[in-house]
Amino acid sequence: MEKWRTSRRLLSYSSKNLFDRQAYPNFENSNYLSGSGFTYHFGRICKPFKPVLHHKQNLPTYVYTLRDCINCLRSPLERFNGNTCRVQHRYFGSMATKTQRNPMFATINSDDISHFKEILGEKNVIQDEERLLTANTDWMGKYKGSSKLLLQPRSTEEVSQILKYCNSRCLAVVPQGGNTGLVGGSVPVFDEVIINLGSMNNIISFDKVSGILVCEAGCILENLVSFLDNEGFIMPLDLGAKGSCQIGGNVSTNAGGLRLVRYGSLHGNVLGLEAVLANGTMLDILGTLRKDNTGYDLKHLFIGSEGSLGIVTKVSILTPPKLSSVNLAFLACKDYFSCQNLLLEAKRKLGEILSAFEFLDGHSMDLVLNHLEGARNPLPPSMHKFYVLIETTGSDESYDKEKLEAFLLRSMEGGLISDGVLAQDINQASSFWRIREGIAEALTKAGAVYKYDLSLPVDKMYDLVEEMRIRLGPAAKVVGFGHIGDGNLHLNISIPQYDDAILAQIEPFVYEWTSKHRGSISAEHGLGLMKANKIYYSKSPETVQVMASIKKMLDPNRILNPYKVIPPSLIF
Repeated sequence: MEKWRTSRRLLSYSSKNLFDRQAYPNFENSNYLSGSGFTYHFGRICKPFKPVLHHKQNLPTYVYTLRDCINCLRSPLERFNGNTCRVQHRYFGSMATKTQRNPMFATINSDDISHFKEILGEKNVIQDEERLLTANTDWMGKYKGSSKLLLQPRSTEEVSQILKYCNSRCLAVVPQGGNTGLVGGSVPVFDEVIINLGSMNNIISFDKVSGILVCEAGCILENLVSFLDNEGFIMPLDLGAKGSCQIGGNVSTNAGGLRLVRYGSLHGNVLGLEAVLANGTMLDILGTLRKDNTGYDLKHLFIGSEGSLGIVTKVSILTPPKLSSVNLAFLACKDYFSCQNLLLEAKRKLGEILSAFEFLDGHSMDLVLNHLEGARNPLPPSMHKFYVLIETTGSDESYDKEKLEAFLLRSMEGGLISDGVLAQDINQASSFWRIREGIAEALTKAGAVYKYDLSLPVDKMYDLVEEMRIRLGPAAKVVGFGHIGDGNLHLNISIPQYDDAILAQIEPFVYEWTSKHRGSISAEHGLGLMKANKIYYSKSPETVQVMASIKKMLDPNRILNPYKVIPPSLIF
């Protein structure tokens, strides 16, 4: 590695925090394992930096939830929708597909309230307007229901009793976890009863030999991360919303996140689950075996079905051991072609230690620097067209460090990297991830935003961004970022306020383009209400018809999360 250290292609990087220290009061108490003894910023040599012992998995995540901010800005009139019985249809977004309330569904009466109080106790039957306001509104403030009732069960048995009663009365319900979704899947459309699983937050068991965790659906992801960290393991799932999202919601939406390139999807990591069907039947498929080839593997029906087939109440999940050597590089590339070639080389040269590969364009960085409080450019003073975050995770610090350094040197000499820096302490590592994870927050602060979560061939991903910019012109700021390591593009169109004319230029073009290139209109966010009628862009009519048949069989009265996932015309 002497060539790397003396090549004069290293640039110094200030150890000053990229974010205000006041925002990270616990940095001094965190443990982190430094990726290198040098502070790197490609271009010129710098002084050695003393390694700091740490574990990446202990990093606190400072991604603030926006629900409080949105609620503070929303006027009292906007925050409450009035009498639910009068609401018979709704428009969502600017380009409206009318959603009509199914007249088959009953409305809540005093007898229903009394029955639920007998099951749950009075304090777990919520009718308070302020608390209902939060539960009725998604975190972006885009989707707003008008439910008059929030139930908080504490056990699978209570969920079963609730659903059995609701099914008998034909009361529609919407399961809710942390309410961090982006497609309107976790909030009511009309007056559906909200069943929030946040009180079911117990860790049931953990096997240190196999690494298998069994827990209730209401466990917050970050709490599971902390628990496993103390046991020497990690969650295979890592999301920007980890501080509020719940594992049941993660499973129900088949959440992807930052580590999918290393650990795969939840279809592979979830070994079993417990779910309650619409009629109250408790389905115990909570297996903890790596191999079980007896009949149909029914758990996969509930992973990604967004609570439309049953409510997930418990999960068993395979967790990998925590490895001690973690490195994080924040890099600049001159064009998207360099980003995808860098990914190819990273897979070949970093192999088994590659754990994350994320990208964002210059427009994303500009938004973060202008709208995210305390943000600093990691590569001052220049702005670049593209940025890449590469994380490696392994068990041999010296070997991993040398492997990454050699890869970065070759990539620099080959012209794939224009500039870059390696994190040397917890402040830098956290601030690098904060930039990537904070783009959604920056977009919301910038104004109105249309969000699209797409799977595309990696070589085609950014073509859509560029075509959308040409299509919309200066009227909108088109932003592209996401999980390039697994072909997941987050396409966002930022404008001062929602505009029907702009949306008419975006849709259906974005879906048609994605379908033309054999992509998916939902990579990890699900379909929810937003894309239920768009499913045909990614699935054949025959496939959707089979889905509808499964829905009708498991939920004959269609009470579970209605109007979502499957086109209502096939269900009602």
